[in-house]
Amino acid sequence: MHVAGPLSSRWTAYLGLLSALSAAFAPAVAVKEHDFKKCHQSGFCKRNRAFADHALGSGSWESPYNIAVDSGSFNNGQYQAVIVKTINDSGETVRLPITVSFLESGTARVTVDEEKRQKGEIELRHDSKTRKERYNEAEQWAIVGGLTLDKAAKVDFQDKTQLTVKYGPASKFEAIIKLSPFSIDFKRDGASQIKFNDQGLLNVEHWRPKIEKPEPEKKEGEEDKAEETKEEEPKGEDESTWWDETFGGNTDTKPRGPESVGLDISFVGYEHVYGIPSHASSLSLKQTRGGEGNYEEPYRMYNADVFEYILDSPMTLYGSIPFMQAHRKDSSVGVFWLNAAETWVDITKGKDAKNPLSLGSKSNTNTHTHWFSESGLLDVFVLLGPTPKDLTAKYGELTGTTAMPQEFSLGYHQCRWNYVSDDDVKDVDRKMDKAKLPYDVIWLDIEYTDEKKYFTWDKHMFADPIGMGKQLDTHGRKLVTIIDPHIKNVDKYPVVAELKSKEFGVMNKEGNLFEGWCWPGSSHWIDAFSPAAREWWSSLFKYDTFKGTMENTWIWNDMNEPSVFNGPETTMPKDNLHIGNWEHRDVHNLNGMTFQNATYHALITRKPGELRRPFVLTRSFFAGSQRVGAMWTGDNQAEWGHLKASIPMVLSQGIAGFPFSGADVGGFFGNPGKELLTRWYQAGAFYPFFRAHAHIDARRREPYLAGEPYTTIIGGALRLRYSLLPSWYTAFRQAHLDGTPVVKPMFYTHPSEEAGLALDDQFFVGNTGLLVKPVTEEGKTSVDIWIPDAEVYYDYFTYDITPTTKGKSTTLEAPLEKIPLLMRGGHIFARRDVPRRSTQLMRWDDYTLVVTVPRDAKAPAAEGDLYVDDGDSFDFQHGQYIHRRFVFDGRAGSLVSVDAEGRDPAAVAEGPWMQQMRSVGVDRIVIVGVPASWAGKKTVAVESEGKTWEAKVEFTPAVKGKAAFAVVKKVGVRIGADWRIGF
Repeated sequence: MHVAGPLSSRWTAYLGLLSALSAAFAPAVAVKEHDFKKCHQSGFCKRNRAFADHALGSGSWESPYNIAVDSGSFNNGQYQAVIVKTINDSGETVRLPITVSFLESGTARVTVDEEKRQKGEIELRHDSKTRKERYNEAEQWAIVGGLTLDKAAKVDFQDKTQLTVKYGPASKFEAIIKLSPFSIDFKRDGASQIKFNDQGLLNVEHWRPKIEKPEPEKKEGEEDKAEETKEEEPKGEDESTWWDETFGGNTDTKPRGPESVGLDISFVGYEHVYGIPSHASSLSLKQTRGGEGNYEEPYRMYNADVFEYILDSPMTLYGSIPFMQAHRKDSSVGVFWLNAAETWVDITKGKDAKNPLSLGSKSNTNTHTHWFSESGLLDVFVLLGPTPKDLTAKYGELTGTTAMPQEFSLGYHQCRWNYVSDDDVKDVDRKMDKAKLPYDVIWLDIEYTDEKKYFTWDKHMFADPIGMGKQLDTHGRKLVTIIDPHIKNVDKYPVVAELKSKEFGVMNKEGNLFEGWCWPGSSHWIDAFSPAAREWWSSLFKYDTFKGTMENTWIWNDMNEPSVFNGPETTMPKDNLHIGNWEHRDVHNLNGMTFQNATYHALITRKPGELRRPFVLTRSFFAGSQRVGAMWTGDNQAEWGHLKASIPMVLSQGIAGFPFSGADVGGFFGNPGKELLTRWYQAGAFYPFFRAHAHIDARRREPYLAGEPYTTIIGGALRLRYSLLPSWYTAFRQAHLDGTPVVKPMFYTHPSEEAGLALDDQFFVGNTGLLVKPVTEEGKTSVDIWIPDAEVYYDYFTYDITPTTKGKSTTLEAPLEKIPLLMRGGHIFARRDVPRRSTQLMRWDDYTLVVTVPRDAKAPAAEGDLYVDDGDSFDFQHGQYIHRRFVFDGRAGSLVSVDAEGRDPAAVAEGPWMQQMRSVGVDRIVIVGVPASWAGKKTVAVESEGKTWEAKVEFTPAVKGKAAFAVVKKVGVRIGADWRIGF
C-alpha cells in the first residue's frame, strides 16, 4: 500500500468533507505518468542532457575542468587537489576541491566539492534558512565501514600532465589521473575497466548570484512578453529553472540556485550493466537514448509513491540504491554513486574497435553511463572486482550487510488492506489451520487505527487487540501493524501534540511545521534525521505506551518516500527543511531509510532487557537500508506481466545489497484469476520475503478460498517453502556475513557463461544448487530453462535426471501443480520435512539432509552447509549458533559433518538454546544419484561422539530416466555434533 486510488466507501465519505482538496485525491485506475516528471520537465536533468548533447555533438569539445598543476598532494593513500573549472571566455574560474581516496579494501573513492559553498561564501535567496554547503552527510547514513586508507598505495608515475597510483591487492589496481582535462582511468591488471570523464561530461553547477533582468519597454500594440524576457538566458545556457521550478501546480524555490553534479562513467569492454534499483525493468539495464527496444528516458532515482506502476520502464519507483555493476565473461566491476538527491542515469553502448580486450565476441562493446544529481557532492566509489562476489562483498563492507532476520520472517505472511476486526483476524487464523496451510504472520493495514491515528486502535472493530495477539501467540504466530510517518493533525491526539510542541516534524521553507495531506487528512511528518525525534519515536513503541501490542507485534513502515497526496509528484516539497537546515532536496532518497531506522531502534528499546531482532518492512529505501529490515516492490497489479516483472526486480535488489525483498503475491490491485494466483504463490515461495497482499477493493483471496485444486496446489507451495526454511535461513546467514545475494542470477553463479549474462527469469537459491524458473505466463504448462554448466540436474520432486547440454535450454514439464525446480549435482542442503503451521512449532524438529551426487559420482564434490541459531535474539553474536559443513566424498564412500568455522565445540559455552538443541538431530539423509553398486546396501556405519552404530538404508534403483537414490533412516546423530557415515 497505498495510493490515492479506488477507496473504501468509508474513506470516500470522509473525503467528501474535504471538497477543497478533492483533486488531490481523485480516484485512479492506473499510474498517471504525467504526475511524475520526465527528464525534460526536470530542470537539471534537461540541462545535463543538453550539456551531453553539446559535448558529444561537437567535434572540438574539450572539458573545461582541469586540475591545477601545483595543487596536488598524495599522502597515506589519499590524493588531494583542486579542479579548476573555466566558466567563460574571459578566463573566469571556479575552484572545486577533489579528494581521491584509495582504501584498504581495494575500493577507490572520488569526491568533488565546491570551494565557495564549502566555505559558506554564497548568498541565499528568499531569506532562506537552509545550509550554504553542499549536502555532505549522506556518508553518515549509508556508510558503516571500509573507509580505512590504503597506506601501501603509492604514486608509480607523475609528471605535469598526469599521475598513476597503484593500489589494491598486490597493487594490481591502478588509477591514472589526468590533469588537463581532468579524467581518471581505473585499471586492473593493466587493462582499463572504468573511466571517469572520458566523454567530457563532468558538470558541477557552481554558485552564481541571481541577476534580475529589467523589464523591457513595451511598444504600443506589442504583445506582452514580460514573462518570456524576465529571465533572459545567456547564450548557450538555459536559466529557466535555475532559480525556481514549477511542476503540477507546485513551485520549488531554489535558494541556492543551480547546483547539480554530473559525470560520465564508462565501463570499458562491458556490454551489460545491472543494479540501480528499483525499476520495473530487466535485470540487464537498457539503453536510454532511444532506438529499437531502448528507452527514451534516463533511469530515474527519486523515491515516490508510484501506484500501479507501469512495466518495462526506467520510471522512478519507491526506493533507490545508486549502485551499478558491469559484467562480461569472467570480469566484474562496479560504481556506487553516493548522493541522496534526485538522480538520473543515461546508458548508451558502443563498439570500440581499438579496445585491446578481446574476451569474447562482444567484449569490444563499451557501456557509457551519464549520472547527474540535483544537489550534494559528487561522491563515487569504484569497485574493480574481479568477480560478482567481490563486488557485493566490498559494497557490503561499505554500506553494511543485510540484518540477520528473525526466523519467522522467512515464513509466509498473510496480508490485505484490511482485516476489518480482531475477530476477522482470529477467524483467518483458524481457517488457515483448518485448511492445514502454514503461515507465520498476519498483517494489519491502516484501518485498525482510530481514525488513522497511529499508535491507537479502533475502539469498536479492534476492541481486544491483546486477546487477538494471544490467540496468534498460542499458534506460534506474529502480528504486523502498519505505522506510517505522517501524523494526523487533530486535537486531543497526544502524539501530534508532542510532535508540535517539541518541533520533531519536518519544517517548510519558512521554518514552520510542514503540513500536508495523506491518509488521515491534514498531517505532519516526523523528521527522522533528528536524534531527538528518533528518541521520542522510540518512546511511542513501548508496550505501556502503544497499548495492545505484545512481544509478537512487529511493524510495517509504508508511505515513507514520503508520500504526500497534495505535494509535488505526490511527495514532499524539495524546499522543506530538516534538522540542521538541510533542504529536503538534499536528503530525499534517504528519507525512507531514516524512518525505517528509527522504527528498528524503537523496537529494540520497547522493554528493558528484551534484546530481540526487530522485523520492520519498508517501502522506501536507500543504500544501507538492508541493515534494518526488509522491503517489497510496492503497489503492483494482479496481472501476469507484474508476476513476470517481479523476478528481475527481486534479483536486482539482491545484487544491490538488499536481498530481503519480495513482491505482493497475487498483485495488490485487482482480482487475480485462480491460475495467476496459484502461479504467483509458486513464485512467491522463492522470494526471500514471501507475503500475499491485496487492495481494500479486491476480493478476499486467502488461499483457503481458492477452491480445489488450487488450495491444495497453493498449500503444496507453502509447505515447500517451510520445508526448505533451514536452507533459506542459511542463505540469509551468508548474506549477513558478506553481502552474497540470497537468490542469485545466472551471471552471479556462472560468470564465465556469456549466454547467461542477461537472463533474469531463473535463479539459484543460496548455495543449495536449487535452480528455479517460476511459470509467469498464462496457460503455460512447460518452461525452457537454461543450463549453465555440464553438471547433472535432477528434478526436485521426482529425481528424474534432466536431459541437459551446457549453455543450452531444456524443456521442463510444468502443469499447474508443478514448480519447475531442479537440483544441481554436487550439493547438500537441509530441510525439515514434518509439516507444521508455523516456524515456531518447527524449531525443535529434526532435519533431513539431501545430497545430490555430481555427474562424476566418484568425485569428492558434494558439499553444503547449515546455519542454525535461536532465530530471535542477538545471542548468535556471542557464539550461540550451530554452523555445520557437510561433505560427501564419492571416492572415500563417506558423508561427514564438521564445524564450518573450525570451532572447538568444547570451547563454546552453551546457553539455554544450544542446550536444548542437543536433542535435535538428523532424522534422514536422502542421497540422489547413487551408483547401482549401492543396491545391496541394507545398513551404513555411523560414527559420532565416540560411538558407532548402524542405520538402515533403503535403496531405490534407477528406472526410466529417474536417478537411483538411497534414504538413510533414523540416522541418530546430533545436528550440532561431528559425525561420519561410511557407505
